[in-house]
Amino acid sequence: MTEDQAVKADHVDTVGDQESEIADPLVARTHAQTGRSRRLASRTINGIGWVPTTAVLIFVGCRVVTVLLVAIINRFAMGKVTDSLTIWDGSWFLRIVHNGYPSRLPMVADHVAANPIAFFPLFPLTVRGVASVGLDPGVVALAVSALTGVCAVVAVGRLARHMRGDAAGERAAVLFALCPGAFAFSFAYAEGTLITLVAFGLIALLDRRWLVAGLLGALATATSPVGLAFVVACAAAAAVDIVRHRRMQSLVAPGVAPLGFIAYMAYLWAHTGSLFAWRLTERGGWQSFPSLRYPLHIIWTFVSDPLQPTLTGHILFIGTVAGIIGCVLMIRERQALPVLAYGIATVALAAISQPVGLRPRFLMLAFPIVIALATRYSGRTYRVLVAASAVLLALLSVYEISSRAVFP
Repeated sequence: MTEDQAVKADHVDTVGDQESEIADPLVARTHAQTGRSRRLASRTINGIGWVPTTAVLIFVGCRVVTVLLVAIINRFAMGKVTDSLTIWDGSWFLRIVHNGYPSRLPMVADHVAANPIAFFPLFPLTVRGVASVGLDPGVVALAVSALTGVCAVVAVGRLARHMRGDAAGERAAVLFALCPGAFAFSFAYAEGTLITLVAFGLIALLDRRWLVAGLLGALATATSPVGLAFVVACAAAAAVDIVRHRRMQSLVAPGVAPLGFIAYMAYLWAHTGSLFAWRLTERGGWQSFPSLRYPLHIIWTFVSDPLQPTLTGHILFIGTVAGIIGCVLMIRERQALPVLAYGIATVALAAISQPVGLRPRFLMLAFPIVIALATRYSGRTYRVLVAASAVLLALLSVYEISSRAVFP
């Protein structure tokens, strides 16, 4: 084949791909690449496939630097690294690892007190299983968080690559590894588990592997209530597939995906005798409940008097604005419907969750925003985004390690 023929063939393939993608809302608009550029951008590891190696190295470097920083601080404070990194949610997860869930709801002043029921079981059960061979649960929890964080970086990169090609996958993975909320991967948190399951679940939806998507969704909804946003993505994908192709098997995904959440609620009902044990714990122990007015309150409080809000108020305002801008970007980038549905649902769930709101960690769970930035921007603008994210990540990491004034 001559060079002219190769160019024409690539043009025909590109046009064909774009026409089929426009006709199918389950598939995102793509920027076609030549075979040569695909080969240059790809990184493959035997038995694993494409891996964004630069992003993985950056992620590992961030975790190593964080641990070294904590070790230096603790050398003077006579503390343990694991104690410093298993705070906040991590301490509750370790309570579950050691003691399980309470069989009765603890009461204080006629309301349910804070207790481990607020935290979903997949992450602590994983830690307990690994630690059962005689390892320290705190170390295992941090290792699981970090390893699933690596998996999350790879999964987000592969989802972006699935939609827009190798270069977009590399950019998305790097930007995700350095996003401000990524400090959570240095703590004993379940974010890495959730994001990995959802990202690969979205790939399964795009490939119409309905049972795989549903099973990954069931694990996600057993990891965090935010996993319910993936059920929205499953429902959107199934609705489109049924309308366009009359394939009822697509209902498997939204049918199976919420089973993790349902199983946990059923367990709590049998274990505590209360069908609403989780909701009562959230409301009584953390004063957390859904409120459509909450994001409006955050914005109005800041706008009416920018100096009035506390540091938490400023973080929530910036996060709320970033969430709104992110939703606009996802729409303008014409992301595949399941990815878009998950991103918007995640932003909405966090935005109306009082007093959580769109903090950096919860905004990170809406990773389609990162993908939208990575697919929309390249070159100098992208490098500025990466640098700004790295600076914010460093500042948040230092702040969360050295202070408990604002929960992450």
